[in-house]
Amino acid sequence: MPAPITEERNRLDREALLDAAERLFYARGVQAVGMDEVRAACGLPLKRIYRFFPAKEDLVVAVLRRRDRRWRGELAAHVEAVPDPRDRVLALFDWLAEWFARPGFRGCAWINAYGELGSSSEAVLAEVRAHKRAFHDQIAVWSRAAGVPVAEPVCLLAEGAIVTAAISGGDPAPAAHARRAAATLLGAP
Repeated sequence: MPAPITEERNRLDREALLDAAERLFYARGVQAVGMDEVRAACGLPLKRIYRFFPAKEDLVVAVLRRRDRRWRGELAAHVEAVPDPRDRVLALFDWLAEWFARPGFRGCAWINAYGELGSSSEAVLAEVRAHKRAFHDQIAVWSRAAGVPVAEPVCLLAEGAIVTAAISGGDPAPAAHARRAAATLLGAP
């Protein structure tokens, strides 16, 4: 009889599974990646994978949820390191430019998932909406601190820059253009 699986082993296997799925889904798309490919990439048997996530949709939601925490955490760390409140809002676009220039940039994982599954998966749609709401709320906090009610247009500028950068193949220029427009809204030099 095999030894029982420890909580630590479960945690490590779940993380390996999420890492592999995120890498594959982001690079190639959710629908283009079969569960056999996920299995091969993470090294876990399909039976074990389905114990963690009974359906592929559950795996997609878990990938998006974990990516959201990491993505917004990295963004917040960058922005909140800037002392001036108006410059914090602009730092959002500096971080976006760095993200766009990273190898393997393929745009917004949530927009990509929505494009593939948003009309057919309530769970994925809910996760996409939760991410977009949380991103907007972060921008609103930084805008309020700057004393200028620009959350809505800054959010639209950021989202537009993300989509444009994805279409252009990771060009950071859309972030610079959006930053200049945001600076105008903020009345910053």
